[in-house]
Amino acid sequence: MSQPQEFLKIGEFARLAGTNLRTLRYYEELNLLAPAQRSDGGFRYYRPTDVHRFRTIHSLQELGLNLERIGELMDTRRQDGGREQWIRRVQEAIAAQRALIQERIGSLEQQMERLSEAQSKLDHCRHCEHRPSEDNNHCEPCQQTGDRLPESLSALF
Repeated sequence: MSQPQEFLKIGEFARLAGTNLRTLRYYEELNLLAPAQRSDGGFRYYRPTDVHRFRTIHSLQELGLNLERIGELMDTRRQDGGREQWIRRVQEAIAAQRALIQERIGSLEQQMERLSEAQSKLDHCRHCEHRPSEDNNHCEPCQQTGDRLPESLSALF
């Protein structure tokens, strides 16, 4: 069997997906990603659109999901049930991804707020004669206000 023009060999697919062959084979073992076709010699061929599936799996990992849960979310290609069940599975997967992203956005917004607090406090430090060093901890708590430093600033002081 020759390589169909619309399919990609595993190496080309890995390059487009920005990953390596080992990861693709591992995802295949976990039934997260499957080649669209195999040659008589066992070569794997992927659809160009399977790159989207890989990127979704990767982004779900970055959101902190384990591969088992990702497999559950990505299990939308099953043929059991009718069209409505399939649509419901896809909707649930999209809703779960949205919820994870909203959670991550909330976490990032909290981090940004903590950094803003640190920057604001640092602006006050410009006019202070104290300075932390390896030998002292003059700035924790603040020698001017007696307040504890914001965590993001304390970590750097």
